[in-house]
Amino acid sequence: MLQTTPAQYKDEYPYLREVDSLALANVQMQLQQAFKNALSNKKFGYPKFKSKKRCRKNSYTTNCQHNSIELSDHAVKLPKVGWVKAKVHRKPQTTWKLKSATISRTASGKYFVALLFEYEEQIPQVMLSEENAVGLDYKSDGFYCSSDNEVCGSPKYYRKAHKKLAREQRRLSKRVKGSQNYWKQKQKVARVQEHIANQRKDFCHKQSTAIAKSYDIVCVESLNMRSMSNKGFGNGKATLDNGWGMFLLFLEYKLRNRGKALVKVDKWYPSSQICHDCGTIHPELKDLSIREWDCPDCGAHHDRDYNAALNIRDEGLRVLKQTLT
Repeated sequence: MLQTTPAQYKDEYPYLREVDSLALANVQMQLQQAFKNALSNKKFGYPKFKSKKRCRKNSYTTNCQHNSIELSDHAVKLPKVGWVKAKVHRKPQTTWKLKSATISRTASGKYFVALLFEYEEQIPQVMLSEENAVGLDYKSDGFYCSSDNEVCGSPKYYRKAHKKLAREQRRLSKRVKGSQNYWKQKQKVARVQEHIANQRKDFCHKQSTAIAKSYDIVCVESLNMRSMSNKGFGNGKATLDNGWGMFLLFLEYKLRNRGKALVKVDKWYPSSQICHDCGTIHPELKDLSIREWDCPDCGAHHDRDYNAALNIRDEGLRVLKQTLT
């Protein structure tokens, strides 16, 4: 198969000379990888054209060569662009090596530059203590309930902004599609949605950081959030608004960087049906409307979520021992 390069198209399309050559090379490699994925695995779809106007997030990646990308206190230098004013949220250390930059524009019209650095980091060796372990049971209306009997509580950012979002979307529906007022109103809708997403992301970051600092071992269930958000459960908005999957991603890398462990219990483990005191399984507890119950064998009174969190913690510790031996 003959490999083509972006340079071969610059005579036919002169505007390509205005773009950074490494950015074109990255796009070409991404396109080739997309074709390989589509042909080798059916779960990957065939590559689609990216629309200039209808794309939710426009972005490109360029590599750093001969200091073509630099960072100062209040600006960033980009190839073919030069120095651009920027709010630098995190200063790199002098030993870090700058590799690439990804420039993106969100649907609300904001520009971001994500810089990729390479550096060596020593992960601390922590003696994992079972006494400092916690189990987290997912709660649709409370984010999670821990084995310490603490309910996090969900801020429900989407529901709080639902009326404002609906109002802006109604105004968008009355605009002439393709007009200037249409695109202006579409940006207003995007700003509301972006604000909700940023609130949710900030909440997940703060909660995951607090847990990673407090515990050595965190045990959770490997739930399929896509299936839980369907119409059959009747709580799709609450499930998507919580951002549980994003929370687990944050929690996993923060624990790993601290030398701690995140243990995922199988989703088919009946954590809500097992009495934590006597270990008896009660299949009738599959009914989600039962929030509190008394064990008919030992007589213990249980809160559904707290009992499930205790079982998740114990099962997670068992799985961790099994993997370490």
